[in-house]
Amino acid sequence: MNQNNGQLLEVRDLRTYFETEDGLVKAVDGISFVLKRGDTLGIVGESGSGKSVTNLSIIRLIPDPPGKIVSGEVIFNGQDLLLLPGKEVRKIRGRRIAMIFQDPMTSLNPFMKISRQLMEMTQLHLGHTREQAYQHAVKMLDTVGIPDASERANNYPHEFSGGMRQRVMIAMALSCEPELLIADEPTTALDVTIQAQILELIKKLKHETGTSVILITHDLGVVAGMTDHVIVMYAGKVFEQAPTAELFSTPGNPYTKGLLRSVPDPTAEQGQLYQIPGLPPDVAHRPPGCPFAPRCDRVEEICHREFPPFVQLNADQCSLCHFAREVYAESGGVGADL
Repeated sequence: MNQNNGQLLEVRDLRTYFETEDGLVKAVDGISFVLKRGDTLGIVGESGSGKSVTNLSIIRLIPDPPGKIVSGEVIFNGQDLLLLPGKEVRKIRGRRIAMIFQDPMTSLNPFMKISRQLMEMTQLHLGHTREQAYQHAVKMLDTVGIPDASERANNYPHEFSGGMRQRVMIAMALSCEPELLIADEPTTALDVTIQAQILELIKKLKHETGTSVILITHDLGVVAGMTDHVIVMYAGKVFEQAPTAELFSTPGNPYTKGLLRSVPDPTAEQGQLYQIPGLPPDVAHRPPGCPFAPRCDRVEEICHREFPPFVQLNADQCSLCHFAREVYAESGGVGADL
């Protein structure tokens, strides 16, 4: 189990494309990263950058057609999930890899009691009897902070608030004690107080169970408090990856710097909030050169002409930029001459 130096998941050159009326959309175009056991990896970027498609590809939930995993490897515990038969993947999905989806209202069946939906997981994957599954469902609801769990277990999804439904989704995802939990924007559409409670719950359960986490979000504040490493995505590509502290202190990519500048600072003087100019590119008609070039504040002629290299800035930090070393040095980074 502890082979590969504590490595739980390795994604190598993953590419997922969609055939559309507008052309071939390269939603994920050559993604690579490593997740160690017990770590939390943050994946950030604007809408449409490929964050969710990356993780749906990992658990092979891409609708085919129109989507197709074109190439790459997803090595989980030494097995390439992309080579396994569908039946074997279904045994892993939900049992060893679980996912919390963005919208709990559309993820829960409105016609089934909460207990029934939780029971299905453990009856399928753990072989629980009906009574064992019910008791485990109540226990999990209690674990995630649902008050009067034994009574609320028999409610339907519409009888829960948004925050409570998200807790149910977390209970469902953790019912089989997965090795990997993928949380896709788990606090979307929740108010700030509930967001904090949900994130604290995920962090607490992670420490108690040792589960590794992939956290997909557009909120850099969430990333700062929750993750060990961060991947910054843009136009289906990894633009930067680094340990969380290093990414915030010494970013090596103009796009990362733009995202960090966009975070509101409550201590700053009142004024206009910064936003990255322009819009993300149409990935069906991606321009030549760097995809971020039309929006970049330090763009030069080479950026429009040539696709940028992936530059190793130090042992743990990489950036996709022609001027990555300069940007890194400007941020205060050292060792950029590696």
